[in-house]
Amino acid sequence: MTSTLNKSQETLLKSQKMYVSTPINRVQEVELRLNKIFKEELESKESILVSYKQEIISKLARFILGHVNRSASIGIAGETASGKSTITLDIIDTIKSFATEFEIENAITRVNTDDYYYDRSEMVKAAGSFAAFAKNYDLDVPQALELELMKKHIQELQAGKSVYLPKYDMSGTAIRYDNHTLANPSGIIISEGLFTLTDKVRDAFDFKIYVDVRENVQKERFFVRANERGLGESAKSIYKNASQKAEIYIRPCKKDADIVLSGEAVRARYKAFLNKLISIVQQENFRSKEISAL
Repeated sequence: MTSTLNKSQETLLKSQKMYVSTPINRVQEVELRLNKIFKEELESKESILVSYKQEIISKLARFILGHVNRSASIGIAGETASGKSTITLDIIDTIKSFATEFEIENAITRVNTDDYYYDRSEMVKAAGSFAAFAKNYDLDVPQALELELMKKHIQELQAGKSVYLPKYDMSGTAIRYDNHTLANPSGIIISEGLFTLTDKVRDAFDFKIYVDVRENVQKERFFVRANERGLGESAKSIYKNASQKAEIYIRPCKKDADIVLSGEAVRARYKAFLNKLISIVQQENFRSKEISAL
């Protein structure tokens, strides 16, 4: 057998015992590295992790090693102003940067939960304004969204099918444009929203993440955002309703999450943690290519 490894690559492989690993050993090796990353982060000062379930380590290892031959789906939920959207965008940005650097196509697809609000444009017109409509229609309950359709779209993407996603107009018209955005299958499918981990859709996700935040921090963020949006005095009643409905529909999802993230950590820490996971993906890809060349 002729090796195409140079000396430094061969040393790296030997030091990690990659050249004698069985499939079972490889899973165990990846699990050990993942456990180390998660444990160190959990125990660190100002950690992004609040908690995680141990079984998620094994699942993540199987996806990294390609033992699961389909897209990995990630669902991220949390209350209003918890930081879930910011964290999701940072994840997407980090993965896209990695994909660009290594010329990986179709790395990640976003399915936005908010786009599945039912079209209520006729009700808005009848009420005379969105504000008048919202007085009698609650947007802070999962029943306001067509989550069954969202689940169907995610499962179709996992099956390798392209899907046209809806687009909801958040400007106050309550219009939903169906078949609006083409989404192609990718390595990762990610969704976030208030109700992303509620019972009608959560089974679509391999990795369930809940973003937790202290009430005082959440409240401050909410009213800063409300002021920017010109909500005025109505912000108080909106916040009260959102908190009451979160108690019923959102907070219980925390127990179903594989990972609970802090919504208060410095943004750079989320990216740094994700890059550590990506480094394992890189190592395993390098290892597979080099071993196949032996």
